[in-house]
Amino acid sequence: MNFWGSVFLALASLLLSSFWAGAAAQESSSSMNSRGASGDPATAMKEILVDACSHDETSFRRFLTVRNAQAFSQMTAAARMELLKRFVLLEDAGVPSVTSERNGQTVIHCQTPQGSAAIHIGTTELHDNVAFLPVDISDASDPDPADAHHISMSLVREDGQWKILSIGLVFLDLPSLAAEWDRAESAENEKAALASLKSLSAAIEDYRRTYLRLPESLAQLGPPAKGAASVTAAGLIDPQLASGHKNGYSFRYVIVGANDVGAPAKYELSATPQPYGRAGKTSFFRDSSGVYHAADHQGAVGSDLDPKIE
Repeated sequence: MNFWGSVFLALASLLLSSFWAGAAAQESSSSMNSRGASGDPATAMKEILVDACSHDETSFRRFLTVRNAQAFSQMTAAARMELLKRFVLLEDAGVPSVTSERNGQTVIHCQTPQGSAAIHIGTTELHDNVAFLPVDISDASDPDPADAHHISMSLVREDGQWKILSIGLVFLDLPSLAAEWDRAESAENEKAALASLKSLSAAIEDYRRTYLRLPESLAQLGPPAKGAASVTAAGLIDPQLASGHKNGYSFRYVIVGANDVGAPAKYELSATPQPYGRAGKTSFFRDSSGVYHAADHQGAVGSDLDPKIE
């Protein structure tokens, strides 16, 4: 909940003061995919939560206002997934199922490999073009209702269909929030990139000790397709890092310093943000002596002239 809270609550006061006046006058959404009319707010909320559970971006987008849908399509894949996760408070994509209680209220069950959630949709409170729906999200294995997360969500009617207006007290205004999400995500990416660079260096040294030479490429550090580890697939790093791309950064490995008189070969490593700005701004570099450097190179590769870091 920290990511969601830190991003949304920081902008809550601004959005609350500026967004409500225009809530009922949202732009036309005739260009949106209209799988079903979703004329009932409770039905729309059910479909929103089902889409969020299964991480179905395409279907979920139907329930965003035109302005938010445009911003959603421009967000990074990681940011879009983070948004969907917050609706069901689960990390992994799940398998949704829907049941009805005796009082007629809908329950969405979201089953994932790591756990499941039971999501209860309460009675709709309708005010012209705005609908308020209480939503309780709980661990499906915990029967105590006191442990549930109680969230009031609201929908706004746009071109005859119900679209997401707010989550709790915070209006869902993706264009305003996108920059904050990018900054939060890029900070995490930069931290992860440096950690990955150090993991690569450790893996290369492990490879050198095992096979008495440097790997020819990052791919040789990755896991074998089957069978035991070998010189061509040492199983020292995960497949993503072995591909040279992870968490918005591109990794490069270069062998340097080898010669014909037997001097041991050395190597350099670099990590650059892709795309620059949204994924991160800092380029990281590990020189042939094992010293790490970092600087903003507008997305270009760093060098040993950059400031040293630990």
